[in-house]
Amino acid sequence: MNTPVVDFVDRYLQKDLSRLHMPGHKGQGFLGCEARDITEIRGADVLDQACGIIAESEANAAALFQTGRTFYSTEGSSLSVKAMLALAAGNAVQEGERPLILAARNVHKTFLYGCAFLDLDVEWLYPEQGQSLCSCPVSPGELSRRLSALQKKPAAVYVTSPDYLGNILDIRGLAEVCRAHSLPLLVDNAHGAYLQFLEPSLHPIALGAAMCCDSAHKTLPVLTGGAYLHISQNAPAAYLSGARGALSLFASTSPSYLILQSLDLCNRYLAQGYREKLEACIRRVFILKEELELAGWRTGGGEPLKLTLYCRESGCTGMEAAALLCANNVEPELADWEHVVLMFTPESREADFRRVLEALRSGPPDSRRLSAPEWPPVLPSRRMSIRRAVLAPHETVPAEQAAGRICGAPVVSCPPAVPIAVSGEEITEAAAALFRYYGIDNVEVVQQA
Repeated sequence: MNTPVVDFVDRYLQKDLSRLHMPGHKGQGFLGCEARDITEIRGADVLDQACGIIAESEANAAALFQTGRTFYSTEGSSLSVKAMLALAAGNAVQEGERPLILAARNVHKTFLYGCAFLDLDVEWLYPEQGQSLCSCPVSPGELSRRLSALQKKPAAVYVTSPDYLGNILDIRGLAEVCRAHSLPLLVDNAHGAYLQFLEPSLHPIALGAAMCCDSAHKTLPVLTGGAYLHISQNAPAAYLSGARGALSLFASTSPSYLILQSLDLCNRYLAQGYREKLEACIRRVFILKEELELAGWRTGGGEPLKLTLYCRESGCTGMEAAALLCANNVEPELADWEHVVLMFTPESREADFRRVLEALRSGPPDSRRLSAPEWPPVLPSRRMSIRRAVLAPHETVPAEQAAGRICGAPVVSCPPAVPIAVSGEEITEAAAALFRYYGIDNVEVVQQA
């Protein structure tokens, strides 16, 4: 597969040019990558109006992911999430009405900032049997019941799958429910770009989603910030024609050409033997999970490249398990009171697998069992719109004094950046208990008159 963006930069580097254009480093080496860091010079195309080498590279990605259109983001899935909301809301807006999104509660905070910018209302889907802030296992049956009970038709249904712990929803079943209600399904697939290359594909677009975002940098060999906005071939025509403009609403006009080159080069990587490498890595992760289970660790999640230790069920805390890993030169993706998350890709080395097993083969350390706060918590009441709460004057209060106040900025533990309290909601005692549990000391609340 050709790599038009990378090839353009290669040709550019072969010329003896005076760089009288941005960026200011002029290609001189401070970090070592500056020579390849260019801007939108003649022939380099323009991301928000792509019609040349960037458009050609995006078309290559669309062919690989089998989408109607695929658009690049150099600002992560955060940009793509906001663009999806803009497209769905714009296609459903009625004069004088604030569009509504029906969303699973374990959204990333960027979803809330998108709702604030676009002035969207949200109805929340809470987990039927939730155990964690990060997960919201909504079934097609529950979605159907909620849609039938809503008094106002939403502009879209929005879910996160895989979630931060590696749990995957029944996207095909959810998409069928959405089709029955003539609604688009939007999926935050930030952790699942590689799912397209399984056999069979578990990618949201293949399973019926109208749109999804993938953080390429999370699971593929792409620089941090590289992501995709995928739109289905069966999505409304307005999504396909309006996507570039929706991305431009939120995007910088100075996209990183280093990230664009990594996205471009990733197309060749995916086209040349990636499926076989992916299959081998998944087998290796599965073997490691079996070995850890035999050593007394409880693992979970259905995402094949992610290894999640359920430490509370194993008899220790996530921090204690992470300490064992760090002592053996393993840096986990996430460690909190309950979990440790380890992310593997085909670029992981055999030594990485061995280090994990060596660190944990003796089993969980003896520890006190923590009592986790109630989850899902008591449903909060909404006191004002998300937009009004985000833009209102805020004051910072200690978390133990936040109950009864209106949440201003979304209160998150990052990672995973899933809100405990949502802007515009009255903070409950249950939410305050979760603040303490996740080590959140201060909370931004709406300033009282």
